[in-house]
Amino acid sequence: MAFAATATIKGNDTIYALHLNVKKYTLKDVGFTETRGGNFQLERPLDPNSPYNQAFKLKITVAKDLQNLKMSITTANGLQAVDIFKQPAKDEEITQFNFLMDNLIEREILIKK
Repeated sequence: MAFAATATIKGNDTIYALHLNVKKYTLKDVGFTETRGGNFQLERPLDPNSPYNQAFKLKITVAKDLQNLKMSITTANGLQAVDIFKQPAKDEEITQFNFLMDNLIEREILIKK
């Protein structure tokens, strides 16, 4: 998956983009880590009961120039993108996803388009 100015999650119609005021230190404050290439990556499990369970993960990567991003929800090993919105009985994961995205919007990292 390549970097782009906007990104969506498989199965969700909402389009996200980086906030104009996003800063590197804000990304680090919410848990993004800097990769070897200088990009910033966030991985969060979507299991609301335990962060240690093997669950779907939200993965967001922000380019080092803070202009582009990519995002997906993957399996526990991070190798395959999944659509949690079509999975049966995944209401808790969807709620956790919405909570994480609302936090990133509130912290002026992402905006909804």
